[in-house]
Parts: sequence; C-alpha cells; structure tokens
Amino acid sequence: MLIGEVSRRSGVSARMLRHYESLGLVRPSGRTGSGYREYSAQDIRRIFHIESLRSLGLSLREIGRALDDPGFTPAALVDDLIRRTNERIAAEHELLTRLRRIDAADPADWEGVLHVVALLQALGSQSADARQRAALSSVDKVPVPVEVLVEAVLSETDPVVSGALRWALAQSGDRGRELLAKGLGSPVAAVRKRAVQSLAELPGAETTAHLREALNGPDDVVRRYAALALGTRGAAEAVPTLIDMIEEGGNDTDAADALSELAADTATADRIATGLVDRLTRDTTGAPARGRLTQALAGIPGTTASHALVELSHDEDRAVSLTAVYLLQLRGTR
Repeated sequence: MLIGEVSRRSGVSARMLRHYESLGLVRPSGRTGSGYREYSAQDIRRIFHIESLRSLGLSLREIGRALDDPGFTPAALVDDLIRRTNERIAAEHELLTRLRRIDAADPADWEGVLHVVALLQALGSQSADARQRAALSSVDKVPVPVEVLVEAVLSETDPVVSGALRWALAQSGDRGRELLAKGLGSPVAAVRKRAVQSLAELPGAETTAHLREALNGPDDVVRRYAALALGTRGAAEAVPTLIDMIEEGGNDTDAADALSELAADTATADRIATGLVDRLTRDTTGAPARGRLTQALAGIPGTTASHALVELSHDEDRAVSLTAVYLLQLRGTR
C-alpha cells in the first residue's frame, strides 16, 4: 500500500508518516520498482498503535520505547501520564476561573482587563502589604468580583489584610453575604471562623439571620463570634452563649460589653442579671469564673443586678465581695 492510500485510510497525513519514518517509529517494509514507499499490513498496524498511544498523551519518544523495548512496562508511564494530566487539568481550571473572574468584572476596555488581572495577582501575592493594597483598591475603577474577595478573606491569615478584605466585602452587597454564609459550613475550622468574623461586619437583617443559624451550630468558636455580633445587634438569644464565654474566660471582656449593650432593654437586663447570678451560685463555678461573672454585673442596670451585688458584697470569696462593694459604690447604692 502506497503512502497516499495509507494516509487516506489511517487519517495520518503523508507529511506525518514521513516524520515517523525519520524518527524510526515506522519504516515502510518495501519500495516499488519506481522507488515509492510501500507499507505492509504490519506497518499499518504499527501506525494505528502509534496513533492510539498518541491519543493517551505519550510523546513520540515514549511511543518508540513502548513499541520497541521489550522490558518497557506501561504501569510507571501510565501513572506519570495521570499525574501530568491532573496537573494540566488543574492549570486549565485555574485559567478558566481567572477568565470567568475577569468576565464577571465586566471591564469596559483592555485597561480594565489589565486592572483586574493586576488585582488578582496582588491578592495572591506572598506580600501582606501587596494583598492589603489590592483589597483597599478593589472597589475602584473595575471592581474585583465578589467571589474573589470571599475566597481571599476565607484564606487570609494576616489580621490587617483580613480587615481590609472585610471592608471591601462590605461594599459588595448581598452576593458576598451569601457566599460567606456558605463558608460557615466549611470542613475547615479556620475557614468557618473567618466566615463568621466577616459576616459579623456586614449589615442587614439577612446577615442577622445567618448569624442566628451560626449561633445554633455545633462549632463553639463560630457560636461565640456569632453571639458577640448578635449581642451588638440587640438579639437577646445570644445571652446564654455570652454568659458561657464570661464563665469560661473566652473573650470574656467582649462578651461582657455585648451583654451591657443588650441590657439597654429592661426585660433583657433582668434576664442577664438572673443568668449571671445563677452561674455565680453553682457549686461547680470556680473562683476566677465567679470573679468575671461579678465584674460583668457592672454593665447591667436594674434592681435585679443591684440586689445581686448586695448579696455578693457579703460573699465568702474576698475578691468577689470587694468587687461587688466597689460596683455598688459606682452605682451609688452603698
């Protein structure tokens, strides 16, 4: 069979068949009387073998080894092909993500495209200063897509950069809120923590609803940040968790401040005072915790808190009694 017919039947161009011959991959078994290449059935089978291996991503050099080296085994090569293919897919996926982000920014011209690309690169920089500058400038000109900001804030470890990213997210509207809410369900504890911290800085009833869900979740860290945020929003259901925080000594000062804000409502103030006193009277409450709980009564107005302080001024624990006396003096009741 001459080269033209082989090309038609195999789909391999005559030029590529000559290239295979130059590399020694497939040599025509014979020549016609006029000197034309003549391929045997065995030659054609080898051409199909070469094309099959090319379809798997093997190089021509690897194909030559696979076909001619009796000791060459496919296992290692296939494993390497799998690795290389995964790397290529990851690179293509990263490129696709980058292109979608640029498309989402809807730049008006090439200057806008370059601006978005520069910001994306800066947000992925190893330099915290560069990431912070990118976050602060992300709302100028062509804004960075909110998905990028959420991804950045959920992975950011530098507190200063995190603050800048949260500020940028606060300008992004509802889309950022919903993506952060999804972060609350992440299997990674650090991501859940960053998600609730970022949500806490966003306004709106929808955010409060997400924080209420977080308050009832299983993650203690998330619950505590949600409680602090809800306390500043006037949500009284945060009271038990805030009292837990004071008793356990986790962010107890912030928790006491949140209780103080909630205590602006008279009914809530009595509920808070009752909750603090209940913890104080438990036999299992240790001395340091009793001290923190007593101090928390300082920011709670009303007769319930005042009566509790009068009782505590006679407490057997001298630190507690002295604290209660001091707080009563501040109230002008002693």
